[in-house]
Amino acid sequence: MNLMRYEPFNLLNQLQREVNRLIDTSRFGDEEAGHMLVDWAPAVDIKEEPNQFIIHADLPGVEIKDIEITLENGVLTLKGQRAAEQKEETEQYRRIERVRGAFLRRFSLPDAVDAEKVSAKCRDGVLEVFVPKREGAQPRKIAIEG
Repeated sequence: MNLMRYEPFNLLNQLQREVNRLIDTSRFGDEEAGHMLVDWAPAVDIKEEPNQFIIHADLPGVEIKDIEITLENGVLTLKGQRAAEQKEETEQYRRIERVRGAFLRRFSLPDAVDAEKVSAKCRDGVLEVFVPKREGAQPRKIAIEG
């Protein structure tokens, strides 16, 4: 006889997550009038330094060829897809939590960025996007007369 832990709200919590996932409007983009359904959104950190912004996006298991970065009208878009694993018919999964499919994240950038010098690199499943600020956009200190 196997002992199983009884968790009465586990099924209800799972149902609530699924309903929230279906209703969540942030999963829809308006990809040029056609609505693009996305399956997940990568976790992102945005860091501001004196001369640039750095965006770190967690994309484990996503190949570089499957990532597209665009910058248009002050909006930086990260778009791509995590491919599904090839499964053998003999495998029996008990739990699947890693999301597969399309992702999309958009960020409005301030006017102070230099769009021509944006660069990116990906290493160990972390995408880094470097968004430099324009030279004249640096804040200056103003002296106070007394």
